[in-house]
Amino acid sequence: MRTDTKMDRRSRDNARVTITDLSQALSLTKGTVSRALNGYPDISETTRVRVERAAQAMGYRPLSHAQAIKTGRSCSLGLVVELSEHDAHRPFLAEFLAGLTQAASKEGWTLTVATSENESDTLKIMRDLVQDHKADGFILPRVLWQDPRIAFLDREEIPFICYGRPKDHKEMSYFDVASETSMRDAVAWLAGLGHTRIAYIGSSTHYAYSHLRREGYLAGLLEAGIDAAPELISEGALSPDEAAQATRRLLALELPPTAILCATDTLARGVYEVANVLGLKIGSELSVIGYDGSPEAQAMWPRLASFAVDNRKAGAALGAMFIARIRDAGVPVTQDLITADFQPGGSTGRPSMTPDQLARHMVRLSAQELSDQI
Repeated sequence: MRTDTKMDRRSRDNARVTITDLSQALSLTKGTVSRALNGYPDISETTRVRVERAAQAMGYRPLSHAQAIKTGRSCSLGLVVELSEHDAHRPFLAEFLAGLTQAASKEGWTLTVATSENESDTLKIMRDLVQDHKADGFILPRVLWQDPRIAFLDREEIPFICYGRPKDHKEMSYFDVASETSMRDAVAWLAGLGHTRIAYIGSSTHYAYSHLRREGYLAGLLEAGIDAAPELISEGALSPDEAAQATRRLLALELPPTAILCATDTLARGVYEVANVLGLKIGSELSVIGYDGSPEAQAMWPRLASFAVDNRKAGAALGAMFIARIRDAGVPVTQDLITADFQPGGSTGRPSMTPDQLARHMVRLSAQELSDQI
């Protein structure tokens, strides 16, 4: 009863709640309270929960500079956004940041976000943030297949967790969305509709996700009993214009695809642009599936079938994983995979023509396009 009275009294007071206040309210030593709040393994789960609930009820928030002095930590997550990226992370950054901020705030941490101009600038900024006690380590979004950030942070012994799976990820902590599963499922979806010529437009192999999505596409063809035709695979596209060029090449084949699977929604825009110029009907004469579940996918007509990714959830999970690793260096490597949610749209359907028929149709459409230009 005495504890509840102290908690209620303190929660009505505008003064900052301290470790001493929690200690007195709970009849525990300040050392026990501090270790419970910082997740030390020698504190029982019952005591830790009791302390955390009391801290929340009384409005306790640790002073970041005091924490840094005691532990050598800044209690801050670091994130460096490289502006030289082809899209500067815009498709997912806002939701991703919201999730990271949520995870940090829940634990009394902060999020330090910096921007860089290029790869070498990124590494310099990372080093400076750690040396200036503005970040305890980094979340690495948009992981590269062979990522220089990982090599640098490993060498400097700076903590990090990846949002993605680089080439050598077996002994590395990461959170990722199993996009290879999505690509496999997309092929199964299209094959189930009767498509036998399914093309793939992939992004730059610079990125780790590109390798995984191509593997998923190939695995889907194998499971569907469809031969993988090398001419139906086009990689290296980063923009709608580059995807449009790939689409024209694919549709000019002797046996063109009746369906095109794109590594991102952005690339699917390029497919739509070509189809619209040629007068090719999306959803019947050509089926298209993207990946990201982005707002632009919702706005395309017919609405693009795509796989939606919960980037807010990813940010929150990565933040929690990182803080747990900082608090206890003995925590084993953590690897978490979730799946994206398929959102069907009007961009897929049963093929209205065979590949042979589509080839003849493309000749007529291309001739008409040339005539219109003259």
